[in-house]
Amino acid sequence: MFKKKSKLIAQSPVSLVTLKDPKSSVSEMFRTIRSNIRFSMVDEPLKTMVVTSSGPSEGKSTVASNLAVVFADSKIKTLLIDADLRRPTVAMTWHVSNVQGLSNLLGGHGQPLAFCQETAVANLSIMPSGVLPPNPAELLDSRRMTEVLESLKAHFDMIIIDTPPLVAATDAQVLSAKVDGVVLVTRERKTSKGNLVRAKELLETANAKILGVVYNGANSVIENYYYYGGKAND
Repeated sequence: MFKKKSKLIAQSPVSLVTLKDPKSSVSEMFRTIRSNIRFSMVDEPLKTMVVTSSGPSEGKSTVASNLAVVFADSKIKTLLIDADLRRPTVAMTWHVSNVQGLSNLLGGHGQPLAFCQETAVANLSIMPSGVLPPNPAELLDSRRMTEVLESLKAHFDMIIIDTPPLVAATDAQVLSAKVDGVVLVTRERKTSKGNLVRAKELLETANAKILGVVYNGANSVIENYYYYGGKAND
């Protein structure tokens, strides 16, 4: 169990455009990303996926939550896990309690399904981060994490895992070695070439399969998301 000094810190909620405006062009882009991800793994199983970025404030949590919605909308039983045990957003975004979640599950005992919460979206459940631990990388790299994922794969068709940025912490790198694929999110005028190259190197070191890159660009009205299959280029 974690000591009492551990804190519950919730960041700002992310935009769920796929729920608020499912007919918008942005929502359609998320559905396109979903299709491209599925096509990229047509000959291989894809049940677990990390969504991350090279650095902070690039939109990885927004992409993770909206992808979870569109996967669930296609009648795929989906679980969104908040594995960002440093700056979690899922509990705030989905208006659920963050007292019990992934960190509590990894740091103690219990059945993984007991830490999953159903949402108002059909086929979509979430697992919030839980209490912020002093050792997130060690928890995520543990045998217990591997066992939890294997257990959850028996109950869900798609597990999407929101992680911290790659360059900021080792969390995403260690998790990328445990999943079927990784989606890397970048943002116009935010992602540096150096960080993107470093992120690619970290994923390759972990032997991760990069499903593609989501390029997140903004104008004065809406945010646009573009998906590129394959590995990030130098």
